[in-house]
Amino acid sequence: MNKLTSILLSCLLVLSFTSISHSRDQIKIVGSSTVYPYATVVAEKFGKGGKFKTPVIESTGTGGGMKLFCAGVGVNHPDVTNASRAIKPKEKALCEKNGVSEIIEIVVGNDGISFAHAANSPDANFTKEQLWRALAAKVDVDGKLVENPYKKWSDIDASLPNKKIEVLVAPPTSGTRDAWNSLVMVKGCSKEAKSLFGDKAKKECAKIREDGYAVEAGENDTLIVQKLTSNPDAYGFFGYSYLVANKDKVKAASIEGVQPSLEGIQDYSYPIARPLFFYVKKAHIGVVPGIQEFLKEFTSKKAMSNRGYLAKIGLVPLASDKYEVTRTAAIDLNIINIK
Repeated sequence: MNKLTSILLSCLLVLSFTSISHSRDQIKIVGSSTVYPYATVVAEKFGKGGKFKTPVIESTGTGGGMKLFCAGVGVNHPDVTNASRAIKPKEKALCEKNGVSEIIEIVVGNDGISFAHAANSPDANFTKEQLWRALAAKVDVDGKLVENPYKKWSDIDASLPNKKIEVLVAPPTSGTRDAWNSLVMVKGCSKEAKSLFGDKAKKECAKIREDGYAVEAGENDTLIVQKLTSNPDAYGFFGYSYLVANKDKVKAASIEGVQPSLEGIQDYSYPIARPLFFYVKKAHIGVVPGIQEFLKEFTSKKAMSNRGYLAKIGLVPLASDKYEVTRTAAIDLNIINIK
């Protein structure tokens, strides 16, 4: 960034801040549908404190949230974005391009992606490779890559249900989809397929079939729960909190013999565990009222500890050493490197 551009951006920031101070007295949050339930509970408790208004939260998906967050600084741009995976290099570049140069990263806790089906369905257990074979665009058969031929689970393995493959999947903009691709599709991709894909293996293994057996279900995880309830043969995946909140309606299939649990997600013995995040614009702190106080509330022990109110709705708390890092980042407003 040259000196003239830097000066122009600084002037724009000043104008934006003036606009914020006169036009917005409420924190604006976008992003992940997985983090949304946790952020909503914190926001409600924060608002009930009476000193600041309850933050406005919009569930846009992680990718959509990052686009909005990185679009600029000022009244028309959100202060915080929730994310069910870490910010990507291309998103950092977009932030930097648009003058969002100081970002605070907060690790909220851990989550396990639940591969769920209706509560009244028979119990199920899948390996990562079986899930990859069910959902992949191309698979290896007899030493060759072919368009996915599997129509029933039992086509993949005789031990699996003799039922049509039907999986509700998150859209490409979803952080949960990114995590699923990384933890299931890429890791579950067979050695033979990886060899046949060659240098493009990571990208090709993550491609999901588009022939009707994998159905995009949007960013609304509550809607996925409803669809699973009405169709006992279907499966779908979402964050652990939705499993906890809807245990009377849906249950999780085991992954490689392991059920999602608080302990298994925290120590990553559950095969599809991941951290959750939110990101804050440091430039908005002190301008939009309450951001730093919101950070303190979200990262307090009464919220994030093993006995905190977020654990009660499914958030898997951080280990003590990782919690201290998160709490320090929130108190000291430590920024990450975006270059």
